[in-house]
Amino acid sequence: MSHWSDTLPVPSGQRRDQVPRDHSIYPQLLEITLHLRQAMREHFVQLTSRQGLSLEERRHTQAIREKEALLSCLIRRMINLLQSEAASDLELQVPLPSEDSRGDVKYGQRDQLSGQPDPVPQLSDCEAAFVSRDLSNRGIDISVFYQSSFQDYNAYQKDKYHKDKNTLGFINLGTSENKLCMDLMTERLQERDMNCIEDALLQYPDWRGQPFLREEVARFLTCYCRAPTRLDPENVVVLNGCCSVFSALAMVLCDPGEAFLVPAPFYGGFAFSSRLYAKVELIPVYLESEVTVTNTQPFQLTVDKLEEALLEARLEGKKVRGLVLINPQNPVGDIYSPDSLMKYLEFAKRYNLHVIIDEIYMLSVFDESITFHSVLSMKSLPDRNRTHVIWGTSKDFGISGFRFGALYTHNKEVVSAVSAFGYLHSISGIVQHKLCQLLHNTEWIDKVYLPTNCYRLREAHKYITAKLKALEIPFHNSSSGLYVWINLKKYLDPCTFEEERLLYCRFLDNKLLLSRGKAYMCKEPGWFCLIFADELPRLKLAMRRFCDVLQEQKEALIVKQLEDAMRE
Repeated sequence: MSHWSDTLPVPSGQRRDQVPRDHSIYPQLLEITLHLRQAMREHFVQLTSRQGLSLEERRHTQAIREKEALLSCLIRRMINLLQSEAASDLELQVPLPSEDSRGDVKYGQRDQLSGQPDPVPQLSDCEAAFVSRDLSNRGIDISVFYQSSFQDYNAYQKDKYHKDKNTLGFINLGTSENKLCMDLMTERLQERDMNCIEDALLQYPDWRGQPFLREEVARFLTCYCRAPTRLDPENVVVLNGCCSVFSALAMVLCDPGEAFLVPAPFYGGFAFSSRLYAKVELIPVYLESEVTVTNTQPFQLTVDKLEEALLEARLEGKKVRGLVLINPQNPVGDIYSPDSLMKYLEFAKRYNLHVIIDEIYMLSVFDESITFHSVLSMKSLPDRNRTHVIWGTSKDFGISGFRFGALYTHNKEVVSAVSAFGYLHSISGIVQHKLCQLLHNTEWIDKVYLPTNCYRLREAHKYITAKLKALEIPFHNSSSGLYVWINLKKYLDPCTFEEERLLYCRFLDNKLLLSRGKAYMCKEPGWFCLIFADELPRLKLAMRRFCDVLQEQKEALIVKQLEDAMRE
């Protein structure tokens, strides 16, 4: 039997007895690792290439692929380190293969005569972060975090459905955008008052936002939030989106490693925003779907739950600096009553916590029998210096591409600190002018836009919930927002987050993008968020794809049950 070292490859074009003993070992280790990776890939291909597998075997195959991904990641890190050292010794250049249109690696045919190792596979953007020689550790973390958070959204961007140009493309019912009033908004943005080019609009703005826009935002919020007194424009800061505002608040209110409490499920974009710059943890205050003696309605937030989450965090040594509320809630769609809102604010004051309230859906309440109450409508706040309100036009006006978000706070120190982020996150002067004109024309908003938008939201919600009822799919009934929170637990066996992920992937395979509960930090597997604020033809096609996936999943579960019964 040969000794283990005799089986190892040597650098290309060199006999084993020609390797100099005093030469750096890094090039040899690098080539050995490349061979190891190729052998590992071939092994995993053999393990996972069988056809006609049962549901249980497919789960096993998925587990194998996950182990392969983990091992690949570790080997790539080894290659990164070895390649750095080898390059400095031998100026080693390793060729990379091309990628096909699907992003799959094309391996060249191995030349049996040359003795050359297989080329290093082309890595995806996410994988490349692990072997980067240019990024810092922080840069690697950010790159991996970005790719893991947005890879499916990026796939959608590259392959969007179009009724004429791309009928087989992705339909996105996972990103909360209002596409119901594009006709009204397009017409309004083309009117004469929108088209203004002045010198001041082409120059650097006030980093807090142009004074004319901050004045208009203060006036608009005074009116539509029903504030008891006129809001002060000096308390307004304008940035490019509500997530930018939230990220800035996280930066100025917390030090790295500190935390906010957030009722869960909650909008996943906040987790990305708080981590990207500020490194602030969001601690979920878990809400349950089941109605009990203490939980009188599904996903009910109580002060007791806030107290319990805060105590647990402190026992773990975490410093909690604030409470984040979304009202109307995303993704559940509930609206906090004034009494409940006051209790949450009093809880925060009792523990010296800041409160960030995101009211981005405040005008997207489509049930006329329900009234939204803004925190700015309260005559007195328990701690107004630590109460900060976020609002923007992305959802209520369906112009997420404008990238506009506004902060309103009485705290002058917070205003000053958040204003600094305008240097990096301000909005162009032209867009600020259009926003000012849009918000100023309250006659058009009240008589044309809001009634039409609410009607279309109501009709789209009625259509989607009728479909869900016909499919006997439970959902959380709400009267606000652009989404419905649906329960697909009966399609999971077992009901785990892994099965939830596999169902999510089945939707992706059928070119339908949804958002799954795990992305919202939901405590219970099986919940999905479905956006209904889309034009009816596209919504109907999306629901056909949705039904097809569920039918496939249902059949797969029946097969699994039969297989289980046969084993017994």
